[in-house]
Amino acid sequence: MNMSNSNWLLPEYIQDMLPDEAGRIENMRADVLELLRLSGYQLVAPPLLEYAESLLVNGSHDMNLRTFKLVDQLSGRTLGLRADITPQVARIDAHLLNRQGVTRLCYAGSVLHTQPAGLMRTREPLQIGAELYGHSGLESDLEVQRLMLQTLAALGIDGVHLDLGHVALFRALVRRAQIGAALEAELFRVLQGKDVSALRSLVQGLPQDVQDALLALPQLYGGMETIERARATLPDYPEVAAALNELEQAAIHLQPLAHSVGIDLAELRGYHYHSGMVFAAYHAGSHDAIALGGRYDDVGKSFGRARPATGFSMDLRQLHSLLAPQDQSRGVLAPYRDDPALQEKIAQLRAEGQAVVVDLLGEAAHRAELNCDRELVLRDGAWVVVELNN
Repeated sequence: MNMSNSNWLLPEYIQDMLPDEAGRIENMRADVLELLRLSGYQLVAPPLLEYAESLLVNGSHDMNLRTFKLVDQLSGRTLGLRADITPQVARIDAHLLNRQGVTRLCYAGSVLHTQPAGLMRTREPLQIGAELYGHSGLESDLEVQRLMLQTLAALGIDGVHLDLGHVALFRALVRRAQIGAALEAELFRVLQGKDVSALRSLVQGLPQDVQDALLALPQLYGGMETIERARATLPDYPEVAAALNELEQAAIHLQPLAHSVGIDLAELRGYHYHSGMVFAAYHAGSHDAIALGGRYDDVGKSFGRARPATGFSMDLRQLHSLLAPQDQSRGVLAPYRDDPALQEKIAQLRAEGQAVVVDLLGEAAHRAELNCDRELVLRDGAWVVVELNN
């Protein structure tokens, strides 16, 4: 290889997947999709490229910044390379399937981000997830949250901490105080950063109960006791009480499936996108969330049909980095020979699910590169499999 030629280099935060990683991630993908299939989720495969306005639902500023854009040579319109598959699945539910009852869909595919989501993250995550449409109750939230935790467990990710939040709390305070869009955006920003001093300045002039509630939100995080503190602190609005009841029920039901469950009432991740309960899974081996989800009942409006919706997604490449190294299965080495009996034996082994690699070079020095631990040898007129002596 000519090392002075840099054509082999990739852009920052873009990486190849080599055989061991690619093979294991493909197995992970198949395992997750099978688990979802058994739970009634049907696979869909949206395109990598769409008109940008279809991908940027609800005018999400964050999604707009994360999306690569280009001009379509056929139509002259702006296209986007998807940064998230969830809006595409919502489009399929709302406009193509057009079912009236509950619809369960799942997906797996690459997405592209203009910036990495974390210091150790790729700009080309392999996103996999599930979405449930047509049901607005706690039952569907719980189904999706359980499924996310079961998926992580099936992949061998243990010690998972689950964080629960509810954007309806903040929405209720904004609506009750008739807060304008500009102030709402500033409040959202400082709450996400838990910047209490900036928050104290922003709430001046709002009704006293709303001031007190907004100032309390950054401190309302922790275990199950957080819900009781919230009931004693936040205004007794019906929508606030309903949100706290949902969080309590979810925490009780999900505790057996997670190492720990936390409540964070200032967590507004995806606020402009989500409409109800939001959740995230964390692992000791990663600073970033390893799975995310929530309710997003308003997204379907962008496609002409609003439907209740909740779902989760995760990045298989991120999850792979948390798993201990694993020896990949090795194959059977076969000599290159024009022998019908040998070809029949090779076909038989492959039909049984065993990898058989034909040694085209026939040089012992290169055998280790072929990833085989057994070989086919001719003994007493029959081809048999024996241990390979490297």
